[in-house]
Amino acid sequence: MGLGGMAPRRVLAAVITSLLAIAVLAGCSQSPDYNSSGTTGYVSGSGAFDEIKPADRMKPVVFTAKLDTGKTITSADLLGKVHVMNFWYAGCGPCIKEAPLLEKVYKSYDGTIPFVGVNTYDQAGTALAFESHLGITYPSVIDVNTVSVEFAFSKSIPANAVPTTLVIDKHGRVAARVTGELTNPSILKSLIAAVVSEGQ
Repeated sequence: MGLGGMAPRRVLAAVITSLLAIAVLAGCSQSPDYNSSGTTGYVSGSGAFDEIKPADRMKPVVFTAKLDTGKTITSADLLGKVHVMNFWYAGCGPCIKEAPLLEKVYKSYDGTIPFVGVNTYDQAGTALAFESHLGITYPSVIDVNTVSVEFAFSKSIPANAVPTTLVIDKHGRVAARVTGELTNPSILKSLIAAVVSEGQ
């Protein structure tokens, strides 16, 4: 049967499939611009922060995930320490802008407060290139393939904007959150200090 005998719906489906394949390949060929301030694709947040009293916190968040270095990290590895989780991806303009501030706060604690990024979109190569370019020294989970970390935190407090930064208490519970771009490192340091003081 020639093309003229094909059902119209089958022809249309074939054309749409071809166009989608071309669009996907075109999108994958683009390299990220780490100096861009564009905001395409990120979910806008106000940069507001909120704190959760210990009595109001939900159950500890449990996860197992792969870092961009290839190593495995689990929530159990972080128990007993107040730590920070930052949800990001390389093409997110606010993520690019806040990354140096996060690194500044991380370094100020000299390793006593672990930071872990959660990359929600990129593969390891892109994440590592981003970190190298901007001088980020803490590791990130590559979550795009399994979405396991995002799912784990959605049961507690959804990371409903990218970027989102969470402060986790020593029991693995979400204690504070910055929704949207972190614009002032003192805000995050204050949130961390408040949670650290609970154990003193």
